[in-house]
Amino acid sequence: MQVEFTTVDVFTSRRFGGNPLAVVSDARGLTTEQMQAIAAEFNLPETTFVLPPQDRAHAAQVRIFTPRAEMPFAGHPNIGTAFVLARVDHGNGGPVGDVLVFEEKAGLVRLDVLKQGSEVAGARLAAPQPLTLGSDVAPELVAKACSLDPEDIETANHRPCIASCGLAIVLAELKTRSSLARAQARSDVFADHLKPDRVVGIFVYVRDARDGVDIQARMFAPLYGIPEDPASGSANVALAGLIASLRTEPDLTVDLRIAQGVDMGRPSLLEASAAKQNGKVIATWIGGMCVPMTRGVLEL
Repeated sequence: MQVEFTTVDVFTSRRFGGNPLAVVSDARGLTTEQMQAIAAEFNLPETTFVLPPQDRAHAAQVRIFTPRAEMPFAGHPNIGTAFVLARVDHGNGGPVGDVLVFEEKAGLVRLDVLKQGSEVAGARLAAPQPLTLGSDVAPELVAKACSLDPEDIETANHRPCIASCGLAIVLAELKTRSSLARAQARSDVFADHLKPDRVVGIFVYVRDARDGVDIQARMFAPLYGIPEDPASGSANVALAGLIASLRTEPDLTVDLRIAQGVDMGRPSLLEASAAKQNGKVIATWIGGMCVPMTRGVLEL
């Protein structure tokens, strides 16, 4: 059995930056066990498997795997998969348009294809679930899990907390850019206190307006086989929602340019937005550019 795949770098406009993704654009005939084994073989942050949709009004059913587990939703796999399908004019038995809807375990994910002239350049997604804020997480625990000091954690705006727009992640603000650069995941602390059935990982960020961005960030998910993620759409879209929820205005739109992956040598740029009406966050989005990298065939 031969299975074709494509790899792309997501949330970047240059090769060897951003977050790498493998896309199996026709996964019919593969079992769940085979999908997990293929994702482990690629050993990228995520691999997606495209299947026919249950509803023909949608573009595809998409399953997302890290090297260790299946995910109900994630940002960069959706952006990269939409980019690949739009480029090859593939979809529900025919050409895709400028809007794609993917069926995923977390719900329906709408994606708008981004173009530069007539060329497909990236995508922008609407999160499949509204923002939910869970329990706070002790700053001391976040610091320990990220090899930092408790004094590095900024709590003036919010305490570290669990947030989700389809994927539960700890969001924690840091005080300085140097603290962000020092952060390193400790798998033992994650295993003892931040198990995969509770959260995917920890997303740390600092408000930093240098280099044309609003925020610098890093994401750690070692128990999912991702020691550090170069670009985390699911975390950044939740961050945009959280920041909007903290603002005092009842109606607003928050737009953020976020740099991630800089400290690991894979700079990424994500553009996140959140809309708030009558004091409630009603929608969140994340988008970015992609570049193609490789094409090949798996021999199964």
